[in-house]
Amino acid sequence: MAHAHHHDHAHDHHDHAGHSHDPGGHVHAPASFGKAFAIGITLNTVFVVVEAVYGYAAGSMALVADAGHNLSDVLGLIAAWTAAVLSKRAATPRYTYGLKASSILAALFNAVFLLVAVGAIAWEAVHRLFNPEPVTEITVIVVATIGIVINGITALMFASGRNSDLNIRGAYLHMVADAAVSVGVVIAAIVIIFTGWMWVDAVTSLLICVLIVWGTWSLLRDSAAMSLAAVPRGIDPAAVRSYLETCEGVAQVHDLHIWPMSTTEVALTCHLVIPTGAPGDAYLMDIAERLKHDFGIEHATIQIETDPNSACALAPEHVI
Repeated sequence: MAHAHHHDHAHDHHDHAGHSHDPGGHVHAPASFGKAFAIGITLNTVFVVVEAVYGYAAGSMALVADAGHNLSDVLGLIAAWTAAVLSKRAATPRYTYGLKASSILAALFNAVFLLVAVGAIAWEAVHRLFNPEPVTEITVIVVATIGIVINGITALMFASGRNSDLNIRGAYLHMVADAAVSVGVVIAAIVIIFTGWMWVDAVTSLLICVLIVWGTWSLLRDSAAMSLAAVPRGIDPAAVRSYLETCEGVAQVHDLHIWPMSTTEVALTCHLVIPTGAPGDAYLMDIAERLKHDFGIEHATIQIETDPNSACALAPEHVI
């Protein structure tokens, strides 16, 4: 006999971003960051054009490279926003989970995109290290400072959701990285004004690249793991198995699978062997509620079996 119990509370977000779960409650992210995406994309698109034009006029490859980095982030924001919208689409007979997993793809895409942008900046920085060129530093300082303000404002709009949604975290990291790049450009320009050391620009760019890679690595790791249906970080599969094994009447737990449906929702399926027979709906609802409250697993499908031998013969036990 099988029984499935399903929760569909999209607003109950669990922290998957590498932080341990708080038994006292869940992290709640705003339902939609549409306004933040729209403002962020508009501001950054305008700034990319301004930065590229003035960077070229001032002879500053650092500004032009920063504009390229900002452009990659505009594309990243568009990808993240698209996924946020798609993840709310209703399920269809073919896409039975809807398009929730698009948020995982967007987070992965964002991480890869950011690393590619860093590669381009590093390449340009190394080139400038060996071929320093004179630049109009005052123009660089003014334009880069505007960049700090724009990226800072955009980052703040995403800050509240960075721990509860990997997709929002990707957008947040993009903006923080942009602001860091602009700060580095300003500092380098000021140092060059006072010392005349042209190499400072290139060295600063390389240091910023290292910081960005350091900050992006966890996003790449988590989104890659999620795309492979790994148990989300912050959920201990051994603890989940241990809880299920201690439920009343359970003799054995097998075929336990825990995977992310999106960057904010987790699903679980398992077979519980209860020799005394199916205990009823209330029993299953209680287990599902505990999984949701204690582990942040909102979508639980539980199959009850009375004979452990028949089930194991068909499906070998998966030890997590």
